[in-house]
Amino acid sequence: MARPSPLIWLALLLILLLPTAAGRILLDLAGGLMLVALVLPFMLAGFGWLGWRVLQSRMVTCQACGVRTFGSSGQCPFCGAGLSDTSELGDFKDDGGISTPASAATIDITAEDAGSEG
Repeated sequence: MARPSPLIWLALLLILLLPTAAGRILLDLAGGLMLVALVLPFMLAGFGWLGWRVLQSRMVTCQACGVRTFGSSGQCPFCGAGLSDTSELGDFKDDGGISTPASAATIDITAEDAGSEG
């Protein structure tokens, strides 16, 4: 494998160090590429976050079963209930009755000794 000549490295170094047009172009190109390499991940993350927020704002929660869909048809694809723009859960039931949201329910648990057989 042939090693590059030291004259090529010396010529490249002189082009970069001397204030010539070719040296300025190479330095500006390297600086621009470095800037893009540093800023591009932050820009992609920002655009991804904005896209996720837009996607979340367009989703509708079914009041009957709690499934989140895009709601373009106006009807839940899983349970068939009508979708509305509000995202409150617990006001609608399939049989027409009013239900209590699960977050407002209290469950009383009592501990019992199972005993030992033997």
